[in-house]
Amino acid sequence: MIMVGDVLIHIPVYKDAYKDGVYDFTKMIDRIKPIIKEHDLAFYNQETVLGGVELGLSSYPRFNFPQEVGDAMIDAGFNLVSLANNHTIDRGEKVTLSSSNYFKKHSHVLTAGSYSSFDDKLENRIFEKNGITYALLAYTEGTNGIPVPKGKEYLVDVYNEEKVKNDVERLRSLVDILIVSIHWGNEYVHYPNSNQLKMANYLASLNVDIVIGTHPHVVQPIAVIDDTIIFYSLGNFLSSQIGIERLIGLMGRLEITKTVYEDKVVIEKTLLEQQLFYNKYHSVKRNNFRLLPFSELNNDLLPNYESVFEKYANIVNAYDKSIIIKK
Repeated sequence: MIMVGDVLIHIPVYKDAYKDGVYDFTKMIDRIKPIIKEHDLAFYNQETVLGGVELGLSSYPRFNFPQEVGDAMIDAGFNLVSLANNHTIDRGEKVTLSSSNYFKKHSHVLTAGSYSSFDDKLENRIFEKNGITYALLAYTEGTNGIPVPKGKEYLVDVYNEEKVKNDVERLRSLVDILIVSIHWGNEYVHYPNSNQLKMANYLASLNVDIVIGTHPHVVQPIAVIDDTIIFYSLGNFLSSQIGIERLIGLMGRLEITKTVYEDKVVIEKTLLEQQLFYNKYHSVKRNNFRLLPFSELNNDLLPNYESVFEKYANIVNAYDKSIIIKK
């Protein structure tokens, strides 16, 4: 399994993707695509809503972007998507539903966090790969002060402990691996706040297997609490945010193994080498976006790239020095 963070599309990104009347984001991630394709499961957070061109494109503070973003991500191999974040209901019900319905056209992609009805939310979406069953839940701490329509709380899953407990208990015994994504924490801060730590411990107490944090837009450490692996923040994946810390993202990687001994099932989760990448774009015009693994960098592409790598690798393994970060 591999996971990346926020796809946060602002105007410079979608303008760069536009040519001859068509949006094409594939070139931006073509150097990362081979890495993603090596994995059975690949996760990302679709932060900006993909309502589509027909509903009117818009940028910060209330987003709506081309569904071709999703086309590029799915083409690259992503098949686990969180739709729960502080921008999910930016443009109201119609745009939110258009975004979630887009992903339903891709039956092999498992999404969570935004639904078309309460029945849709309560449907047990259980997928299987290589004999291992898995499910995904996704939540956000807030919606930027935009009220969730009363009676339509299914549009975005806002975190509260009782709701999470009920959702986890509904699925826990039905799957080998239960993944929870949470949009949490403080933006642009490299270490989890007290609320993140509390929530992580709570999810570990519910026996969640993997917790994937999004929202800070910068990388944060990886931790293990009991048998729960916590990726506090993977940083941005594709974005045009300014600042080197917001251009460095993490590809979190792990291996999941299922072994059956007569009537006993053993699930093992092993952290593999983690990998950092850099979001390169023209420093003046802010175009020509391209995600590059550090193995392809040099001092012309990113001055002092080796010391930059060491800085962010040290953040990622700050809680566990046994975690290996590769270029």
